[in-house]
Amino acid sequence: MLSECRPGILCIKDMHKMIKPGLTSVTFRKLAAAEVARLAYRASLQAIEWGGDVHVPHGDIAAARAARTFTTDRGLVVSSYGSYYRIGESQERGLSFDAVLDTALELETEMIRVWAGSLNSEELALDDWPAYVADAQRICEAAAVAGVTIALEWHGNTLTNTLQSTLRFLRDVGRANLATYWQPRTGDPMEKNVAELEQVLPYLANVHVFQWTRGADGKTLHHPLAEGKDEWTAYLKAAGSADNMEERYALLEFVKADDPEQMFADADTLSELLDRI
Repeated sequence: MLSECRPGILCIKDMHKMIKPGLTSVTFRKLAAAEVARLAYRASLQAIEWGGDVHVPHGDIAAARAARTFTTDRGLVVSSYGSYYRIGESQERGLSFDAVLDTALELETEMIRVWAGSLNSEELALDDWPAYVADAQRICEAAAVAGVTIALEWHGNTLTNTLQSTLRFLRDVGRANLATYWQPRTGDPMEKNVAELEQVLPYLANVHVFQWTRGADGKTLHHPLAEGKDEWTAYLKAAGSADNMEERYALLEFVKADDPEQMFADADTLSELLDRI
């Protein structure tokens, strides 16, 4: 049995929680995949979302197989494949969705995270919207055959930059296996973030967890997750209140100074918050 947990920390948390703690591999882009898995295990997390940029490039089946092995050997699961497929754009630019799907299947995950283009919704020409919808429908249908869910990144500079555009896109695509991630919009008040999260609960996949603020110069500042306990208690409570509640993951995404020790502290905070709900 593996025995690398820090003293006093239980390696595997309650496996029956509906929201389970995990880690995005992009948190530690500079580290090898094996080390990312080791750190996630030591932090008592339960899952890893492997990124498609560094650790598991799209179409690299050998890297996917290795990452899956590193994950399962630690008793963890692959929550999702964090791809960089951009709906309406990537296929024409040479990134085949088939390669993305094949990689996810090798990881043995049932969820692929994708990006809804690369423009804010208000910047996209009205005549172009149907093409983005059609591409989303196409990849959803391909993924459905393999039992895979497509989940949108909740992010600026994409068609999910507002609550209204996200809901419109989800409804226009109209596929049962299309969902969305959620994360707080940095700089927005907690009440607004909670209200938006509640609106997307029927479509909610996983949650990206971080504690960021914006400085006076507009730059993003990273803080320990413990500094956001009140906000994250509200966010996780809302995420866990869906009528269609299924297993979801709260995935740590980036930590202050890219420091593994800070990730351990954030993981402890996250598990504490999940215990509360």
